[in-house]
Amino acid sequence: MTPFFKMIIATAAVFLATAAEAPLIALSQIEPGQWSLVAAGARTRSICLSDPRVLLQLQHTGIACSRYVIENDKDSTIVHYACPGAGHGRTEVKVETPRLIQILSQGISKNAPFDWALEGRRTGPCAPTGQR
Repeated sequence: MTPFFKMIIATAAVFLATAAEAPLIALSQIEPGQWSLVAAGARTRSICLSDPRVLLQLQHTGIACSRYVIENDKDSTIVHYACPGAGHGRTEVKVETPRLIQILSQGISKNAPFDWALEGRRTGPCAPTGQR
């Protein structure tokens, strides 16, 4: 690998790391607590949300992924993420109110495509640990 190519890779890695850590304006409006996530024709998923950034990669939960912020404004956050060996995705979170959101996500997970839309509603505070 040439020194020039190494420099490009290092610069891209720094850029991706910086983008992943930048404050995400729309997500900062989302209230923490118990949330109900519903997709048309699917069962409801309930999560205790303390960090709204987890909404960005629900298909790749718990996997260390790099992120590139495409859009970051008061109503919407769009992020592309890549998870080495696990796939990638593009997620848009639209904040209608601090208690109502829309999530659109598509990509590749486990060598198969995914494409879904969810509506999220805050249902209250998170249950105390051990009572979920």
